[in-house]
Amino acid sequence: MRLILGPMEGVLDHLMREMLTEINDYDLCVTEFVRVIDQRLPKSVFHRLCPELLQGGTTKAGTPVRVQLLGQEPEWMAENADLAASLGSPGIDINFGCPAKSVNKSRGGAVLLQEPELMYQIVKSVREAVDPRLPVTAKVRLGWDDPAHCFEIVDAVASAKADEVTIHARTKADGYKAEAIKWDYIQQVKAKAAISVVANGEVWNHQDGLACMAATQADALMVCRGALNLPNLGNVVKYNHTHMIWEEVLTLLLKYSEYEIKGDKGLYYPNRVKQWFAYLRHEYPQAKDLFADIRRHNRAAPIVDVLKSAQDALIR
Repeated sequence: MRLILGPMEGVLDHLMREMLTEINDYDLCVTEFVRVIDQRLPKSVFHRLCPELLQGGTTKAGTPVRVQLLGQEPEWMAENADLAASLGSPGIDINFGCPAKSVNKSRGGAVLLQEPELMYQIVKSVREAVDPRLPVTAKVRLGWDDPAHCFEIVDAVASAKADEVTIHARTKADGYKAEAIKWDYIQQVKAKAAISVVANGEVWNHQDGLACMAATQADALMVCRGALNLPNLGNVVKYNHTHMIWEEVLTLLLKYSEYEIKGDKGLYYPNRVKQWFAYLRHEYPQAKDLFADIRRHNRAAPIVDVLKSAQDALIR
């Protein structure tokens, strides 16, 4: 099974990619989106969001990392795709799936699902700007509020000569409601579309992965939120590995605290580790109690002390 670690804005950053690809056999990672408006961005923007570009476009574990762009102007999307490719990105991904209101208000992400013709123009421009040997891919939802729109949406992406489309099996209106997942629509798209299809949504364990692939007949699978709930989800899905135990998760959390983070670590680290705990709570009951202790702190040092104390208590 080909398995992709998907993007999560503000959460799945390069540090998290570094750690998760060390302990999982992912075939590809996709970055948080680079917001494109009306200019060719400085190289520093790409290096900040994807420092892997400085080491051959892969994590230290060797997993390729593809830059994702989000924007609504075909010309500027093409300009920045060309730049990202020249900097070493092993392909370009285009975000048509982000449901965030702030992004949609500025005509980015999922709001473009209502404009398949513009989606076509964006993908076509990016495809023509990038070396044909590099893959151009897109991430979409089933539609804005009607899942039946997925056929027109995927047709727009395929007609523009994209190499692959990742389909999150919910509409924008569905948000992330578990009961709203519609894997059957991906299967219908797969049966009709002349493009490689990646399925995404509601994969939390090995059985979910098998069920999703069977239901969708997709060519590959992407995981996002589940990879934060369960740090070794990649290998659980691919190889049916045992779920990582809490003691190992604590070790991983402490390893995360040791990474050198550019900028003010005291501001950056607490926010990120709290976000991670918000996901870990779904898989590990122990994370709920520990989260109550760390959420009171806004500096790195006391949070690390809480984690070390928790680890010491397990050893004793």
